[in-house]
Amino acid sequence: MPGPTRGFLGRRRSAGDPRLPPGQYDVGGDWPVLTAEPTPRITPESWTITVDGEVANPTTWTWDEAHALPGAEYRGDIHCVTTWSKFDTHFAGISVDSLLQVAQPTEEGRFVMATSKTGYTTNLPIEDVTGGKAWLVWEFDGKPLTAEHGGPVRMLVPHLYFWKSAKWISRITLLKRDQQGFWEQNGYHDRGDPWRQQRYQGD
Repeated sequence: MPGPTRGFLGRRRSAGDPRLPPGQYDVGGDWPVLTAEPTPRITPESWTITVDGEVANPTTWTWDEAHALPGAEYRGDIHCVTTWSKFDTHFAGISVDSLLQVAQPTEEGRFVMATSKTGYTTNLPIEDVTGGKAWLVWEFDGKPLTAEHGGPVRMLVPHLYFWKSAKWISRITLLKRDQQGFWEQNGYHDRGDPWRQQRYQGD
């Protein structure tokens, strides 16, 4: 697998728009489809989410069980490392906090590995998925999330570049130590803050 490619091209940044991080452009009504693997077809009936690792109560939820948890929404912007940003998005699902409240991370569980049904992984500090900062979402603009965009359920971590919002999420593992995920092993930044332009290792 080759490393990441620098120099993504897009429309110029809208002058004076405070919502655009450095180096980003407004994609408007579009939502580009970008993925590192073939798109799986997962039915809601077969989908589950597991939280395990450094937790006191490892737990798996089915589609119906996840929907029985308190609902949560995100209204705001998303940013992709390929330089597009999409404003005023509306996602619905559940907060990652609701899952962790049940699973009860231990004091040693300081990092998270998010794993997709495809085997894709991405790593995050626990601080980036708690305190109302991350969701599992199954609706976009009031409609079921499409498979191309990570449906039936994807992770949503909108304050970081969008590769951290793992599509087709199936597992959240709490870890004692940070471990790099798929793109991080291939040269992307371990955290990915768009406002700091943390695109690649060394940024």
